[in-house]
Amino acid sequence: MKEIKKLEELIKYHKALYYQGRPEISDFDFDKLEEKLKNVSPNSSVLKIIGSVEKTIGSNKIKHETKMLSLAKTYKIEELLKWKGDENIISTRKIDGISCSLIYDEKRLRLAKTRGDGSFGENITVKVQWMESVPSSINLKGRSEVRGELFIRDEMFFELCKEMESIGLEKPTSQRNIVAGLISRKENVELCRYIEFMAFDLIEDQISKSETDKFKKLTKETFEIPDFEMIKNEKMLQACIESTQIFISEGDYQIDGIVFTYDNTLLHEELGSTAHHPRFKMAFKFEGTTKKTIIEDIHWSVSRNGILTPVAFVKEVELSGAMITRVTLHNYGIVKQNNLKKGDEIEIVRSGEVIPKFLHVVKASKNKFTIPKYCPSCEKKIIIENIRIFCRNKNCPDQKKEAILNFIKKIGIDDLSSKRLEEMMRVGLVKDLVDLYRLEREDFLSLDKVKDKLADKFVETIEASKNADITTFLSALGINGGAYNKCDKIVKAGFNTVPRLKNLTIESLSEVDSFAEKSSREFICSFKEKIPIVDKLLKLGFEFEKIEVIESELSGKKICITGALTEKRSIVEAKIRAAGGAIVASVSKNTDLLLTNDADSGSSKAKKAKDLGIPIIGESDL
Repeated sequence: MKEIKKLEELIKYHKALYYQGRPEISDFDFDKLEEKLKNVSPNSSVLKIIGSVEKTIGSNKIKHETKMLSLAKTYKIEELLKWKGDENIISTRKIDGISCSLIYDEKRLRLAKTRGDGSFGENITVKVQWMESVPSSINLKGRSEVRGELFIRDEMFFELCKEMESIGLEKPTSQRNIVAGLISRKENVELCRYIEFMAFDLIEDQISKSETDKFKKLTKETFEIPDFEMIKNEKMLQACIESTQIFISEGDYQIDGIVFTYDNTLLHEELGSTAHHPRFKMAFKFEGTTKKTIIEDIHWSVSRNGILTPVAFVKEVELSGAMITRVTLHNYGIVKQNNLKKGDEIEIVRSGEVIPKFLHVVKASKNKFTIPKYCPSCEKKIIIENIRIFCRNKNCPDQKKEAILNFIKKIGIDDLSSKRLEEMMRVGLVKDLVDLYRLEREDFLSLDKVKDKLADKFVETIEASKNADITTFLSALGINGGAYNKCDKIVKAGFNTVPRLKNLTIESLSEVDSFAEKSSREFICSFKEKIPIVDKLLKLGFEFEKIEVIESELSGKKICITGALTEKRSIVEAKIRAAGGAIVASVSKNTDLLLTNDADSGSSKAKKAKDLGIPIIGESDL
């Protein structure tokens, strides 16, 4: 009983600090405390506490109409797969911020509140009115609730710190802590403009048939949503986890795992919730181990986009079973914000296989803080823009090397290493990506330690890469916002040939899942810069599988699908694409047809199609 009481007090203590933005232990260590209590006292009331245990009672206390529950969580893929079963699940990044609920009534924002203890939250309506990412009005009729996370991006955190220091406020220590701090402050409310809201749930009278449909509705109402993926099997799940690990190290805001949700919302009603968490959601988190070490030096490398990235060489330390000598420092903003320099004692963390990253300074050295004035590769003068340092020289050797290396990895030329590419560039065989495909057997034989067999292998592998599918090719080009899953959605939306990709518009790309106007513009501008390379590669033998298109009444038409179909949706979509049509996510003035078997369902898509005079057809008509 003494052990149970001690565990309960510890959990309440650390939970209160976490929701005040002053955590003393890591999430992983806190989860271990909860797991220990579950083992010795599975019915403890402390395990049912949701959110802050600090008082939310008072004039600002507001009841949630539907409880804002916590999430069940696991650190093991086996447990996640067991929970998934045969169901399709949707993955989203688990943002490390503060949960928030927005209430809209007759299209207007009426109320914003924190999660609080899950039953009651604090009124923060005045605070969210400063946030550009929170729409003051939406098009959904009646009463609806949008739930999401309040967070701050690295770039905005950097700017916020400068402003807080300039007005005499204490410099914040982390993004999550300052979000919690700002929404609880009674003064300097205007600083909340640095906070963003990302929506992850929609509660309304007309229940969406899937999580995917929810995200489409939220996007249509101009809410920012997290990138989401449909996960159908273990391979897709593993790929999702690996890409999330990369985002933890390289992303522009903080996350602490992945949230998985059954896509079928009928299952949500069927499974229901416990007093603590919904049964149709599961959080996957990464075990994080921290250690302290000393910075021995800071090196700056140049990415394919010209960004100078800082890496700390540290005194060797063991972390999660690996000996660590290098730690990512993220970007210039982090280095400047923390005044990082040689000799500083720092705390670092490693989660799973993620590259170890800097957490905070334990003890600062007396050494002088310095940053590069010139690019370490081409020695051109650098440019500082907010939290990043750029080299704008398009002929910078390292930028070219990293761009070629990225293509090599993505297109599947596994035999060519970074060191081998460096040698090829050094001796003048390769100056840009296109040169790679002009090389002959004799060129490889001129390289160090390359004999006949290896030269033949290089030639064969490079030649074989010309047969890559168009999605792989597109993602290998290094387009801004062109990760594989994004490129796959573009190709599946009907933009499956180079001519069609060249004709992409911001308007047409915005209709593809996961693309808003901003991300569409970024992708298209970046792709247009790559067109000269694409054209040269096509002339050198790149050939994509010809997609046989039947000339039909659907040719060139944009078709939106809503409601249940007699055939699998993927099969119907494939037929539409084969007939020359393109699938779009929402109904707009540019949509040519709405496909549904229930035109009188009253769905928002059917209503909008009728309002715009867009023809509505069923499967038999199709």
